[in-house]
Amino acid sequence: MDRRIALLREFYRGLPKDRAKVETRRYGFAFLDELLSDGVTLEYGELTLTGLLHKYKLANIPEHRLDGLFRSHVAKESNLCLYFGDRSSDLFCFNLDNNHKTNNTVVIPEMELAVTVLRDHLAGLGCTPLVLASGRGFHLWCRLEGPVDNDRLYEFMLRSAAKAVAAVNRSGRDHNRIKVNLYPDRRIRDVVSLRLFGSEHAKNRVFSQVLSPGGLLDEKDSWAWFERYVKGGAVSLETFDRAHKEMMAAF
Repeated sequence: MDRRIALLREFYRGLPKDRAKVETRRYGFAFLDELLSDGVTLEYGELTLTGLLHKYKLANIPEHRLDGLFRSHVAKESNLCLYFGDRSSDLFCFNLDNNHKTNNTVVIPEMELAVTVLRDHLAGLGCTPLVLASGRGFHLWCRLEGPVDNDRLYEFMLRSAAKAVAAVNRSGRDHNRIKVNLYPDRRIRDVVSLRLFGSEHAKNRVFSQVLSPGGLLDEKDSWAWFERYVKGGAVSLETFDRAHKEMMAAF
């Protein structure tokens, strides 16, 4: 097995694998026949007029089909996106987006401040995140050694995100220029998926680079950082419990 696929399987092991969204430039009946073999079903398809990426939400994916989806992902033939589970998860993610309408491809100062504050906050609680560039913003992933109830994760994330937004306000900048989405969220758990590490942005064709404390890494160094993050182990449940209690007491 490709080492990169093994790393992705390990990192995202707690997310359901029987459903996924595939983003690709491929389309047509022949492609659908290929995609929907072995009992895979299509919940919806979205063909974009720009032709950048077409989206297909798949269900009833058998285990033996997953490696093909992972291979296509690491080969940059498609982006594989996964959904969170219904009740609990061993991953949680902050999605910070630039909400600036006139130029939504630039990382604005508000975003730079928010991602720095949030990353340092999480690290200070013992939940050091994996920070990935995502178009006009960032994804901050935290991995736990075991599943935690989704509502507890959301409580923790909501209060942590509030600290980042408050820091933007204290700086005299407009927090409305950024938006923060939190995953898992029970309200959208089967509606919104997130791209896996190793994806490529549809418009600028930029790899999902790791944001290290020293800055953005290139593709090779990003994979090396990702491997160290995965092999470094997950946040213990005891550490998360302490972090959750601290954040609940602070609000």
